[in-house]
Amino acid sequence: MVEPIWILLEVAAAAHRRQLAEHGGVSGTRDVGLLISALNRPLNTFQDAKGAVSIPKLAAIYAFGISKNHPFLDGNKRTSLVISLMFLRINHCQNLSSQEELFQVFTELSDGSMGEVDLISWFESSSHSIPI
Repeated sequence: MVEPIWILLEVAAAAHRRQLAEHGGVSGTRDVGLLISALNRPLNTFQDAKGAVSIPKLAAIYAFGISKNHPFLDGNKRTSLVISLMFLRINHCQNLSSQEELFQVFTELSDGSMGEVDLISWFESSSHSIPI
């Protein structure tokens, strides 16, 4: 597998700011180290698997890391959704779920009723490659 295009810290911070501008909430990062950790998890997974890992799985790892680490003062669920969908898109994939399903899944992720294994499974079943 070709190495994916990764989400940079600056891009994640900009996505967070945009979510707050669009939907409101408390501005600020609670712990930049937790954000860096969440952003590094997919890269580490890719390297550990020697590239034998799917783009949807890596997107799920982004979503799970940001959601569970709570690096921002507010908007962690929204930002985890945006970052995971952005990662899919820049790596020629897309999630075909409805807005309602996305809301349901990310609410369950946020409240702890969906774990990482289930999130990965959901991303893998609902995301597909986009022809280049």
